[in-house]
Amino acid sequence: MSRVVVIGAGVGGLASAMRLAAAGHDVTVIERADTVGGKLARWSRLTAEGVFTFDTGPSLLTLPQVFADLFDSTGEPLEKVLDLVPLDPIVRHRFPGSDGGSGSDSAGGSGSGAGGDASWLDSCTDPAVFAERVAAAFGDRAADDWRRVWRRAGRIWDASWRDILRREVGSPLAVARLAHRLGDLAAIAPGRTLRGVLRREVGDHRLRTLLERYATYTGADPRRAPAALLAVCYAELTFGGWYVRGGLGALGDALLSRCLDLGVVVRTGSTVTAIDAAGGRVHGVRVAGEARPVPADVVVANVDALRVYRELLPDARRLARLTDRSLGGFVLLLGVRGHTPELAHHTVFFPRDYDAEFDAVFGAAGRGRPARPAADPTVFVTVADDPAARPDGHEAWFVLVNAARQDLSLGGVDWRRAGLADAYADQVLRVLAERGVDVRDRVVFREVRTPADLDAATGAPGGAIYGTAGGLLRPANRGPAAGLFLVGGSVHPGGGLPMVTLSAQIVADRIGPAGR
Repeated sequence: MSRVVVIGAGVGGLASAMRLAAAGHDVTVIERADTVGGKLARWSRLTAEGVFTFDTGPSLLTLPQVFADLFDSTGEPLEKVLDLVPLDPIVRHRFPGSDGGSGSDSAGGSGSGAGGDASWLDSCTDPAVFAERVAAAFGDRAADDWRRVWRRAGRIWDASWRDILRREVGSPLAVARLAHRLGDLAAIAPGRTLRGVLRREVGDHRLRTLLERYATYTGADPRRAPAALLAVCYAELTFGGWYVRGGLGALGDALLSRCLDLGVVVRTGSTVTAIDAAGGRVHGVRVAGEARPVPADVVVANVDALRVYRELLPDARRLARLTDRSLGGFVLLLGVRGHTPELAHHTVFFPRDYDAEFDAVFGAAGRGRPARPAADPTVFVTVADDPAARPDGHEAWFVLVNAARQDLSLGGVDWRRAGLADAYADQVLRVLAERGVDVRDRVVFREVRTPADLDAATGAPGGAIYGTAGGLLRPANRGPAAGLFLVGGSVHPGGGLPMVTLSAQIVADRIGPAGR
């Protein structure tokens, strides 16, 4: 039996603890916050109307088979602990029309909107139906383009699932070697960007925008993100999007409960200050305010890789320079009176100029323009049809906007500057009003969360949603000292709930059962 210390009780840390405890190891999780879950957090507000409850992190669960495998292999199956609700539509997309995006039209069940308004498009898990919706919205040629891209995305997904997402990967060369079939390599198009592939294969700019959005699922700029990220779209539209009844925070509760059932010791309110790796092997971790280190044969770090290398292992070799910085998120939590029929569970409002948004979020490379809040951003609105989330006659809105990180050394935005957050919240609500959904006179309250707040709450550098690095290739799961492993959104295979959970599986498989 190995003594395992897991640093951080985010989804990756808890999933690692579950698998390792089930494999017979003695596991302790040490978390600096007073609660577990990491970015998978909740926030509630009591008002005269009643209680509003929000998921402040992920708003959509994809690849449910990843979580089914995790729970099935460690105790009671997933369906016994969580109530998953399939979403239809998975996402509703709103594109600016010739009228500038204003108006009071509503999205119809056909996916093209009431009265044939082509500015709305609903996604679903039936590829034939979705192709028909694309044709109705953008024309037959766009539907043909979609079918061609869909076949390519499927091939990328199959290769990724088989060779990459569930295995250790440490370099671009390793990726190329794993995807050994020539057809797979042609689909993945190593060295080509998502933007480059889509401009060649998709004529309609709105369909390109829809597909480019999936790069932001990894925190990346679609103009520089690898074409292989088409796999993200395929995974979502094949396996569906799901809501957890009671909120996504219930997943964190289930992970904690399973850890405790397996005998995992979970310590909250304790900050790990260093990993003891003298002689090139881990021996334990040091905790703030404690004279003696916590001994360990194995350490699993569920904190950002940049922090591991810079703060917890100050004498280790440096982490390779991360050129693809991940974006942050600006969030509004709104209590809203009444019902908004235009919205699905998850609705995306696109701007007219997608490039201008990413110039703002990442800074305009080569033009000396630092990052800044986007004036006309894409706005993501999540409204769960769940009585547990809001009082009768009201809605709980989670509003997310892509945002520059709180990282002044790299030309980021100082979100702590007095008045900036509130002023930008006003701007986001104005943008929604211009796009046909004006709720400013129905807002009961609003809570603003910036990248600086996420940094402070979770330790994500600069408030990066999906870890320090955006894109496909991330730091390896194996650390620079024997017995040290890394999980979470900042390392392979990437950010998002299923990828983080797969990182835990990769690490647990590498460590193996006790006594091996």
